[in-house]
Amino acid sequence: MSSPAPRGETVRLEDYRPTDFVVHGVEMTVELFEGRAEIETTLSLSRRNGVPADAPLLLDGDELELTSLALDGETLSRSYYEADPSSLRVEGLPASGAFTLSIGTRIVPETNTKLMGLYRSRGVWCTQCEAEGFRRITYFLDRPDVLAPYTVRVEADRAAAPVLLSNGNPVEGGPLDGGRHYALWHDPHPKPSYLFALVAGDLDVLTDSFTTASGRPVDLAIYTEKGLASRAAYAMDAIKRSMRWDEERFGREYDLDVFNVVAISDFNMGAMENKGLNVFNHKYVLLDSDTATDTDYAGVETVIAHEYFHNWTGNRITCRDWFQLCLKEGLTVYRDQRFTADERSATVERIGSVRGLKAHQFPEDQGPLQHPVRPREYKEINNFYTATVYNKGAELCRMIHTILGADGFKKGMDLYFERHDGEAATIEDFVRSFEDATGEDLQQFSLWYNQAGTPTLAVEERFDEGAGRLTLSLVQSLQPGAADTGTEPFHIPVRFGLVGPNGADMEPAAVSGAEVRGDVIHLRKARESVVFEGLGARPAVSILRDFSAPVTLEMRQSEDDALALSRLDPNLFNRWRVLTDLVGRALTAGVAAARRGTDVTFDPKLVEAILASVGDETLEPAFRAQILQLPSESEIGRMVGSDVDPAAVHAARESTRRRIGADGAELFAKLSEAGRPSGAFSPDADSAGRRALANTALDLLTAATGDLTAAERRFRDADNMTDRLAGLSILVNQFAGSAEAGAALDAFFRRFEDDDLVLDKWFALQAGVPDEGTVERVAGLARHPRFNLANPNRARSLFGSFASANPLAFNRADGAGQRLVAEVLLDLDRLNPQVSARIATTFRSWKTLEPRRREKAREALTWLAGRPGLSTDLSDIVERTLR
Repeated sequence: MSSPAPRGETVRLEDYRPTDFVVHGVEMTVELFEGRAEIETTLSLSRRNGVPADAPLLLDGDELELTSLALDGETLSRSYYEADPSSLRVEGLPASGAFTLSIGTRIVPETNTKLMGLYRSRGVWCTQCEAEGFRRITYFLDRPDVLAPYTVRVEADRAAAPVLLSNGNPVEGGPLDGGRHYALWHDPHPKPSYLFALVAGDLDVLTDSFTTASGRPVDLAIYTEKGLASRAAYAMDAIKRSMRWDEERFGREYDLDVFNVVAISDFNMGAMENKGLNVFNHKYVLLDSDTATDTDYAGVETVIAHEYFHNWTGNRITCRDWFQLCLKEGLTVYRDQRFTADERSATVERIGSVRGLKAHQFPEDQGPLQHPVRPREYKEINNFYTATVYNKGAELCRMIHTILGADGFKKGMDLYFERHDGEAATIEDFVRSFEDATGEDLQQFSLWYNQAGTPTLAVEERFDEGAGRLTLSLVQSLQPGAADTGTEPFHIPVRFGLVGPNGADMEPAAVSGAEVRGDVIHLRKARESVVFEGLGARPAVSILRDFSAPVTLEMRQSEDDALALSRLDPNLFNRWRVLTDLVGRALTAGVAAARRGTDVTFDPKLVEAILASVGDETLEPAFRAQILQLPSESEIGRMVGSDVDPAAVHAARESTRRRIGADGAELFAKLSEAGRPSGAFSPDADSAGRRALANTALDLLTAATGDLTAAERRFRDADNMTDRLAGLSILVNQFAGSAEAGAALDAFFRRFEDDDLVLDKWFALQAGVPDEGTVERVAGLARHPRFNLANPNRARSLFGSFASANPLAFNRADGAGQRLVAEVLLDLDRLNPQVSARIATTFRSWKTLEPRRREKAREALTWLAGRPGLSTDLSDIVERTLR
């Protein structure tokens, strides 16, 4: 018998089985009133073949009130069902044939601070149903493999909600008695309940249109809170570019008459891909040059594309169960990364993706919250919307592309779309599509989905000058971790090049040993070697180009070879990678020196190489800006690995910044002014890259000179938020507590105090100041009149930024930072368990700290774990983090 798992109980992949009943269609009427919503849901059902005739129907619920229940239009006797707020059990249903079950429920959207299900935010009714929010609206088989077409009627007071939206296409609408009105929507495409959406309110709208490749017109609309629609213009442009790109690159055309987007203030996630009605956190829709940075523009473009691309990878083909979550999220992240690479810079996009992977997924893979890309079990599915599922999941798709090549990958994707359209698929279905389309055996590769952890790839080279022979020895290893999912060798695609003294890749006369196809070594065993013959000179080995696999690379390569690659490698990503690796090793040594109390040193040749790349005007400015960005303090801590002292990490990084700033002072002075784009602000990639390079140069120059004049001028004279925030950041981070920094913060607040999105930047900036006094500063900001813990963006901007981006203050030696966050998590959990659990993951690396700080972190976590009434979301994270 298929029954809902009680909340908090472990759900296991191995226990999957289809539902006892099939849902053929869903009809809903949602009546919205002040203080309540009345929902009537009629399900067209039949008993699945082979299910016993006396098996009951078991439906999920969450904080529901049942108001009515009818079978085929007749009120059902109380003796045939059992209902409580979390479940509905119905007996005596027909043994065969179709029947209807009509369910009446009542909820209060205004008191729904969890922001899951149907809630009301600033007067607007809105839904969020992924992963298990639909059960907070009505009783249902709330799981992703239950697909059905939906017809939804929405009724509300016309004055309160002139706009009534749901999934699919509009059918009709009109007035009702008492100043009310209705709208009827129909979505013909079978979908799971997590894609249900409804929005109602007094909203502004920006409209446009798109003509598909086949000539079919689509009406586009972005709905915003009043007075904000003009700031959605860039998002609208991004929608149209995404639609065209998906047609051209993946052959996927949009399939409804309308595509609607709603931007909402209170939203737990970045956005949600509901069929035909995407709901967005307004930070990923609303922007203009005065209020948004270049990073914001790029973020809007990426998230708009991501949610639109879900129309095929997530909506038309969804996942059979939540264990297959990476099938939609990882695949769609891969698709949005390729979009960004085409729209902007492939190299810079790849660098950004790898930075994000190493900053978020690698620590997850190496800590107590480790899990494979396809988890085997969970207690709270919301806690598995992780960097492993999203970012590492995307890397697996990229590796398939690398293994098969562009043509093979396209054939596999085309077959996947053709074979599984309208279905709820599995990882096996996805991989089998590529195997069947190309004949490639990907069974060993599939271990990437099931084994957790970051493998280490060790590479050694030997060159026989007399014979012109290069031998590469490659060893892969995987340490057992918290998930305990096995350590068998992976199929690792290792992209490489043999760079000659002229900067061109050398072509060997013969290759033997491990399998090599083109520029990819296919490492399948724990240890393999590749021999390259007929090389006229010793090459510099460019390994793991474009980060062709998510591994930790260990290569005994001379500094001279690495520095040569930083100048000559035709693969620009690897130019960045070798410099970053050298800087990482130098910073790790610097941390050790800082702990010993000795001077932090930095190789002059490395500084020279950095400055040479930054000063090379043949390279795009955005790439040169990436060269200048040192690893974050959190990333340095991960490289140190254990017994981490955040104060020593901070000291080493700041010393290095001052050294680079001093040695490059002349270049940085030039770049910080002359390198900026001229004319009116434009968010295009080249202009954004120029601003990034100019502002990074100014930051390093200021670190070296200690002169805040230029930063003050940048802040004061800026005509866009990118430059304004850059100047403010330099003042606040480098001159914390100064009168100048305080005056700038006050001026910034006065100018933008009525703009929530900009105020989030104001809170986040102060939370990230690398100073031990930031603990008290954050505690004070939590009492600020404009701080609201119930708003997810505001909670993340202050406490999320503090805990995730400020390891010095968060891990203060007396434990005050960790205790502050633990206490806030308890308060936040009572309002919004999902956001509380997300912020709690910032404790994941506590066991790598030095003993005193480690003990303080343990105390904070133990205290939090012992509080009564924790949500399943938060208790799951805390228990796993402690364990």
